[in-house]
Formats: sequence, C-alpha cells, structure tokens
Amino acid sequence: MKIVVAGATGKLGRLVIDGLLQKVPTSQMVAAVRHPEKAVDLAARGVDVRHVDASRPETLKAAFSGTQKALLISSAEENALAWHQAVLEAAKKAHIRLLVYTSMLHAEESHLRAAAVHRATERLLRASGLTHVILRNGLYLENFTEQAVLALENGAVIGNASEGRVAGASRADYAAAAVAVLTGTGHENKIYELVGDKPFGMADLADEISRIAGKQVGYEDLTPEDHGVLLVAAGLPAERAEMLVDVHLAISRGEMTARAEDLRRLIGRPTTTLAGALAAALPQAPGSVPA
Repeated sequence: MKIVVAGATGKLGRLVIDGLLQKVPTSQMVAAVRHPEKAVDLAARGVDVRHVDASRPETLKAAFSGTQKALLISSAEENALAWHQAVLEAAKKAHIRLLVYTSMLHAEESHLRAAAVHRATERLLRASGLTHVILRNGLYLENFTEQAVLALENGAVIGNASEGRVAGASRADYAAAAVAVLTGTGHENKIYELVGDKPFGMADLADEISRIAGKQVGYEDLTPEDHGVLLVAAGLPAERAEMLVDVHLAISRGEMTARAEDLRRLIGRPTTTLAGALAAALPQAPGSVPA
C-alpha cells in the first residue's frame, strides 16, 4: 500500500520518512514536494519524489496517483489554507483510503492566531468525506532547546508565559505518532491530542538549563509588549517575534497542556523529557546527569 507524504522535506517530514522506511518498502513511499531540489537526498534513497504545485492541479493529481494513504503535514506559510485545500481535493479525487493531518493542540478552542488555519483545515477535512485522522501536535521541545542556547549566553530565559505550563514533546515523538497511525489500524476518523508526559513551566526550563550546563540561569517574565520589543531588538523579524509572544500568551492561559496519553500510547513508549532534550542540545557541566 503506497503512502504519500505531502511536506516531506521539512524537519518533521524527514523524520516521518525515516520512520516509515523502517516499516514499509521504499517502493511504497512517495514524497510530494513543492521544491524537488530539496529532496535530492530522498530520491537517492529510492523514495519516489513527485513535484506538486497548488496552482497546477495536474501536479497534485500525479502526486497522488497510485497511492492509498496520505500524510498532509501542515504548512506555516501565508497561503497555507489554500495549499491544504488543494491537497484535500486531490486526495479525494484519488480516492485516498486514509488521510492524516498534523494539526495543532486544542485547534478548535485555541486562541492562538495560528490555530485559525488548522480549524479551517479540520473542517474542510471533515466535510470532504475522506476517512481521516487528525493529529493535534503540541509544542516541540526543540523550540525550547533553541531558546536554551540563548539563555545560557544571556543568563536568563525570557518570556511572557507567567506560570503557565507546557506539555511539549520532541519532533521525533510527533513523527513516530504519524508513522504509527499510517502503518497501524483502528485510527479511522479519530482526533488525537498529542502532548508530552511531563508538563513544565518556564522557571522549570531555566532550572534545568542551570543544572545541565552548570551555569545559573533564571526566568524573567515580561509583559507581552516588552517581550516582543526585546525579541525584535535581538534580531528576530517582527512577525516571528509576534508569533512567539502569542505562543507564550497561550502557555499562560493553559492552552499548551492536555490531560491525554494519546502520544505515549501511539508511540508505545514514554515521550522525550525536557531534560533529555536539553542534555542533547547543551554543553554539560561535569557530573551532570539527565533527569
């Protein structure tokens, strides 16, 4: 049964491809990509790379030809909804038996600005009549490990999350969940809220960085406005800064956690811990042991 992955050249997509290739023959893998030059390595591994362009329906038709299952990895680009809609329409015309979509945690209720595209896509998916699975991914631990490197340099984690908590998981965890759904059974028309096993706050993040790196790091909670100004001053584009401030606001409102064990059950193991993710990303102090 052929599986097509739309969005295969992104960080999540590549991990999904790696996971699928451990479970299905290479001949059963299709990567639908908008920039084939970014998928040369996938083609070298024997993956069938097919170019797609939302403005050219014939490319989407060709991409889905002969496939039975599909993964649509959500886009964060400006035209994301149009792209999602084009993929869903192509999947329906190709009579895809199962379409899996990577959405956002609590997409239907979330106040995050980015949630609007996910809500709209989920509704299009339900209205399409396609047998589907919605994977509502929580925040990536990688977002915080990248922040940790900066925190070490500056001596502080900065944010506007107040005492809110995050039940984050690694990108590899979310990829493993997608692989489990694409290669397993019994997931039809389900929605999974995917979060890590152990929620943490920004003060916990600072403490863990301090413990692993052997350098004292604190958490400085700012107003959303001050946080945004500081991010822009540090060189982030205004749009990216606004998004991070918005995410921290969602954390402060309690929107980045869930009482769910869906992720652990799907991947068949505990999720990656914050300590484990930080230990892999940071220089470690002598005698430091990941918790």
